[in-house]
Amino acid sequence: MNLKIYVANAFADHKFGGNPAAVVPLQRWLSENLMQQIAAQNNLAETAFIVPQDNDYFIRWFTPTVEVALCGHATLASAHVFFEHLGYDKEEIRFHSKSGLLTVRRDSEKITLDFPVDKPVPAETNEIIEEGLKVKPLEVYTSAFDYLVVLNEQAEIENLSPDFSILKKLPSRGIIVTAKGRESDFVSRCFFPQSGIDEDHVTGSAHTVMVPYWSDKLGRTKLSAIQLSKRRGYLDCELKKDRVLISGHAFTYLVGEIEI
Repeated sequence: MNLKIYVANAFADHKFGGNPAAVVPLQRWLSENLMQQIAAQNNLAETAFIVPQDNDYFIRWFTPTVEVALCGHATLASAHVFFEHLGYDKEEIRFHSKSGLLTVRRDSEKITLDFPVDKPVPAETNEIIEEGLKVKPLEVYTSAFDYLVVLNEQAEIENLSPDFSILKKLPSRGIIVTAKGRESDFVSRCFFPQSGIDEDHVTGSAHTVMVPYWSDKLGRTKLSAIQLSKRRGYLDCELKKDRVLISGHAFTYLVGEIEI
């Protein structure tokens, strides 16, 4: 069996920035074991698999080691593939997922994700967070999937050198670290050693947690964000009641075929 595969860099400001995701459109589901093997072979943060569902689509995301319930950058990459390579001529795509309905729109040059809010809940810090990050947090929160850690300034985010063997012990998908930005409203870095990804280049789903936090702190619903990984990610965000709109660019890197 031969399958088409695409790789696109999401939330990038140039061809080789942002977060690469593989996209595999299907007519019917493969076995979970086979999808996990393909994702492991791709060795990217996420591989998205998509099948038609009535007039919509169902999307699933796999890291090299596990399936995840929500992934922003691979959803944006998937929409880019539909718009640019699969002849999709509507302005909106409806993806059903394990996290509910996700709608994606093409607005001018950018693609906008419409995701559910994941409002952070205040929590106590712990030894794993402080020892793993090697800094003392200003604030700590929990969300549906991750810990959210707030630091004093952008420089602290830039200078982080985590001990992933310690962070891996956190009972969560991973840890989001954020601070007020210099060139944007807020900045972040995201670490997911529990999911086989020490540092994610750009994490769309993490912004469903950070946007309600920073909207409350800054008193605005429209916010700009930069994820400070080596590849950098640039996101325009908006809080709309119980939804977060996350916009960015995507660039095709690879169009190919895999044999299984």
